[in-house]
Amino acid sequence: MHNEPADAEIRLVNAPGLIAPLGHYSHVSFGAGVAYISGQLPVTPDGTPITDRSFGEQVTQTLSNLGRCLEAAGLERSDLIQVRVYVTDMATWAEFDALYSEWMGEHRPARAVAGVNELHYSAAVEVEATALLRGTA
Repeated sequence: MHNEPADAEIRLVNAPGLIAPLGHYSHVSFGAGVAYISGQLPVTPDGTPITDRSFGEQVTQTLSNLGRCLEAAGLERSDLIQVRVYVTDMATWAEFDALYSEWMGEHRPARAVAGVNELHYSAAVEVEATALLRGTA
């Protein structure tokens, strides 16, 4: 028998207020003191993609979804340690950065951006994140 430390347990959470994942994943998974938040897209809580809307509206919805995932995990924006952003047009980066900065406030976790050819639902942006559990989840 393999003895695992207590923090080696993996827990999975789906955020209330967001549509349940339609694929084989969870909104948030926890393990070894870290929360991993699945990529969030510009999809309304009822599951409607808003990819026909402006880039700014897509970013706002995506960050709102990320916030709902943090809340469901008992976490706050200040618990984020890394954020990964995928955009289909690098020319939108400045607009993303302005909206993200407003949403994030003073906290500045590590961040990466990748320009990609395509995202699900033809979205213009997707955001995934990693957060540190500080005994709150």
